[in-house]
Amino acid sequence: MTVKKNQLKIIMLMMTFSVVIALFFAFDLQQYLNLEYLKSSKSLFISYYEQNPMLVLGSYFLSYVVMTAFSLPGAVWMTLGGGAFFGLLTGTFVVSFASTIGATLAMLISRFLLRDWVQGRFKQQMKTINSGIQKDGGFYLFTLRLLPVVPFFVINMVMGLTPLRTSTFYWVSQLGMLPGTLVYINAGSELAKIEALGDILSPTLIGSFVLLGIFPLLVKKFISIIEAKRGAANA
Repeated sequence: MTVKKNQLKIIMLMMTFSVVIALFFAFDLQQYLNLEYLKSSKSLFISYYEQNPMLVLGSYFLSYVVMTAFSLPGAVWMTLGGGAFFGLLTGTFVVSFASTIGATLAMLISRFLLRDWVQGRFKQQMKTINSGIQKDGGFYLFTLRLLPVVPFFVINMVMGLTPLRTSTFYWVSQLGMLPGTLVYINAGSELAKIEALGDILSPTLIGSFVLLGIFPLLVKKFISIIEAKRGAANA
């Protein structure tokens, strides 16, 4: 009975996933997720926001959560829109929580649908990965969140295949994504100055993110080496 219930849940989740993706492309929602549309609609959305702040904020928040939970394309444009429509402070607050909640849901979807199969199919390979995640999973996730070259949805999916705790995934993701969120929200608040996404992430900024991401791992490695040497000396 339990097995049948789990199978039914998986089927329902897969159907929901398929329906959401199908509707996204059927209504061609991607046409609203580009720089040109953001610039042309900025004044209109700000007008809506001033008239119905809670409705607009709630709709935006829910849309962002759904988009990230189902790994739909366009999170970058949604983030820029958050800065353009709500400003730096409100935009950062709303996007930070919406993106983290959505990412956590995406991770849980991946875990529910794929983890058992992957863990069973690649049992030997996953032993090493599981061991590393259980030991330093939070550090690895923090580093990945700060690397602009690693797609957002890939991190969510891969971490769902591991034994990383959901609470750890949530707070590390919120902390690790915050610098990037601030950069894009700030860029969105000055939307008129942006001509392409390349105007936002400079090589220097990307390098700073990389250094910030690997720093905790380097510190932990350094501490481990010191502790190992102390243990050897005491022995």
